[in-house]
Amino acid sequence: MKLNACLTLIGALWSAICWAQPAQTVLVNGHIVSADDKDSRYQALAIRDARIVALGTSTQMKSLIGPQTRVLDLKGRTVIPGLIDSHMHAIRAALSYSTEVHWLGVNSIELALDKLKQAAAQTPAGEWLIVAGGWTEEQFKEGRRPTQAEIQHAAPNHPVYVQWMYDWALLNPAAYKALNIQSEADLPGGGKFALDASGQRTGAIIGGIVPLFDKLPKPNFAQKVNGTEKFFKELNRVGVTGVMDPGGFNMSPSEYAPLFQVWRNKDLTVRVSFSYFAQKKDKEFEEFKELTQLLPMGFGDAMLRFNGIGERVAFSMYNNDKANPADQDKLYQIARWAAENGLTLTQHWHEDSSVGTLLDVFERVHREVPIDKLRWSIAHLNNGTPATFERMKKLGVAWAMQDAMYLEGDRVLHRHGDKVAEHMPPINTALKVGVKIGAGTDAHRVADYNPFIALRWMLDGKTASGQKLRAASEIPTRLQALKMYTSGSAWLAHDEHNRGSLAVGKFADLAVLSEDFMTVPLEKMGATHSVMTMVGGTIVHAERP
Repeated sequence: MKLNACLTLIGALWSAICWAQPAQTVLVNGHIVSADDKDSRYQALAIRDARIVALGTSTQMKSLIGPQTRVLDLKGRTVIPGLIDSHMHAIRAALSYSTEVHWLGVNSIELALDKLKQAAAQTPAGEWLIVAGGWTEEQFKEGRRPTQAEIQHAAPNHPVYVQWMYDWALLNPAAYKALNIQSEADLPGGGKFALDASGQRTGAIIGGIVPLFDKLPKPNFAQKVNGTEKFFKELNRVGVTGVMDPGGFNMSPSEYAPLFQVWRNKDLTVRVSFSYFAQKKDKEFEEFKELTQLLPMGFGDAMLRFNGIGERVAFSMYNNDKANPADQDKLYQIARWAAENGLTLTQHWHEDSSVGTLLDVFERVHREVPIDKLRWSIAHLNNGTPATFERMKKLGVAWAMQDAMYLEGDRVLHRHGDKVAEHMPPINTALKVGVKIGAGTDAHRVADYNPFIALRWMLDGKTASGQKLRAASEIPTRLQALKMYTSGSAWLAHDEHNRGSLAVGKFADLAVLSEDFMTVPLEKMGATHSVMTMVGGTIVHAERP
């Protein structure tokens, strides 16, 4: 019997078995957007043993409802596959989530300062208040950053640290005293004091932000575990059921212990595919070989899985627009080893003008050890060109694309002009070439983790200030945007057969939305959230009626 005939018979037998047994959960009277290859829509679905066993009309589901079946009436709400962020520093963000003040999505300095005041009222005097990023002045109606006097007034009895991206941090006097910073000589990493027009210090520090952040007090282990649980529950609230985590600065192996604790306790509510980010300059190769001896590609389970190396593979090729052959060779040695061991690799890269130096390395490796089945990817690359995407496609290299332009677009417009900005990022250009795209945010230091803000930005091309940048020629359809956030990211995680669309046999990872994703006005899309989120058929978030 031919293979296709065997698969058809197996499928028919599976379908018959599924319809012969009661489901554990049935969702009825909904608008279910499957986001499958046929863009199918349904009214109802049934779940058994963590997976979808049937899709169809509410009437068709009646035969699957038994005495113990839980029936949930969707009352016309839209259901989408659980969203998968292709590039989020979620593990790191979670470590301090319960001990930080968050300005994500706040639209005025007044409200941001109110959050500081509220945190100060709930925190013993003398303890730190930390805003670790994810905001920009463009989101504030005032169009500026807060001042030292304002944060001091909001929290006079606490040391306060406010970080913007990786470029700038504002500290109040108590914070300077606690860190024993009196002169620029006390600043780590070559940081400088920001000065006003009269040459007086403003309270802000420019540069050296990563080593400066390292000087702040760290949450204890219990706080890190608590933060991990809370942050992933918050992701569930906005419809996220999976993340691909590329590691990050300050993420030594010990920082993964809180995540592993939550996973062992079976309290993980987001599926995590994680890469390891090199931490030791000039020791990267040894670091990878040592750490991955007992961590082979794909090691883990359905909730937590190792997904290779990146996004800093070699220091010499990270954010290096002037890479030379010696720099390339350092990356080549590691990349070839990764290919030989079947490891997925993701690499941070911003500028198309220099990405050829990266692709040269990938092509060199591919000639010796094929990489086209390994699902390597380039993250960011907001100004990619057709020629670059063609090279990527030939190598099977995907694009992990984020909404960086939402918070940074106004500055890009100022630096490069509207003709450049209107093609950043070139979403439709990449789709036409046929490059695989997984959508995400790069949260939370430099972006908001909310996927509906990212999806709105993909569809309207507007920055946080409301400035429209991207041209209509680079705006995808709603279904295309949704698929980049579901099946596109699932493909990058080597898991498209289990998730990324709502189909029989796949995990029941889904979000029941507060608004219809397919019709909600774009200006309201960012406020969309999940009223109920399921991971493997288990409700991990539900609003009270």
